[in-house]
Amino acid sequence: MRIVRFSDGESPRYGALEEGSSRIVVLKGDPLFSEIEPDGRIVELEEVRLLSPVIPRSKVIGIGTNFGEEVRVPGSSEPETMPPIFMKTNTSVIGPDDPIVLPKWSQDVIYEGELAVVIKSLAKDVPLDEVDQVILGYTLCNDVTARDAMDGGPWLKGKSFDTACPLGPWIVVDPELDVQNLVISGSVGDAHTTGSTAYMLHTVRELVAYCSTLFTLLPGDVITTGCPGVSGPIEAGDTVSFEIPEIGRLTNPVIRR
Repeated sequence: MRIVRFSDGESPRYGALEEGSSRIVVLKGDPLFSEIEPDGRIVELEEVRLLSPVIPRSKVIGIGTNFGEEVRVPGSSEPETMPPIFMKTNTSVIGPDDPIVLPKWSQDVIYEGELAVVIKSLAKDVPLDEVDQVILGYTLCNDVTARDAMDGGPWLKGKSFDTACPLGPWIVVDPELDVQNLVISGSVGDAHTTGSTAYMLHTVRELVAYCSTLFTLLPGDVITTGCPGVSGPIEAGDTVSFEIPEIGRLTNPVIRR
C-alpha cells in the first residue's frame, strides 16, 4: 500500500494510492492515529497536489556516516561504534515539487538522497526483533545540507533551515520490502549518482532500535538512514531528483530568494 497526503484545495487529506493505478482512495482521518478506512471518495492523482506524506509532530532523526565500502553480510554482527545522530526540525519538512530555498547565509548546499522510516507508534527501548511492530512504512528523504555551516559545532544550522527536508512522494507500507537491498539513484541536471542500502553499516532495524534507546519515538517521527553517496551540489535553478524504484521518485526545484 502507498499512503499519500494531498490537497485538493481543501484541508490536507490522506489517501491510499491503488496499485498500478492513479486512483487515490480517500481515507478517514490520519492513518497514524486511526484505522485505515475509506471515506467513500475516489480522486485522481493528477487532480491533486501531493504534500509531504507526514509532518512529524515531534522530530526528524538524521543518521550520519552509516555507509561502508563493502556490502554488509546478512546476519553479521552490528558494528560496535554507533553512528552520529542529528535532528532536523519539522519546520524544515516540505513535500514533492515544493522548492528548496537556499539560505542567504550559505554558498555551499548539497542534496543527499536517503531512505527514511516513518514510525507509527510510541516506542522506547524497542528490542531488535520487535522493531517491525513500530514501523508504519518507508519514504524518501532529501537531507539537504548547508556544508559551510557544518563547522564542527552542532549540526542544526546546516541541517534544519526551512525547506531542508523534502519527504515523499508517499509512504510505502509493505512488510515484505527488502529494505537492505534497495538501489537509490539521484540526479541534478547531467550529474548522476547511485548507491545501495546493502552498504549500510547499521541496518534499518538496528537504527530504529538504537534511536529508541536515546529518546522516545512518537507516531509520525521520521528516521533517515544515512546517505549512500547519492549526493551533490545544488544551486538556484537546479532541479534535484532521486528515486528508489520500489518506493518512488522525489523531485524538488531549487531557488534562492
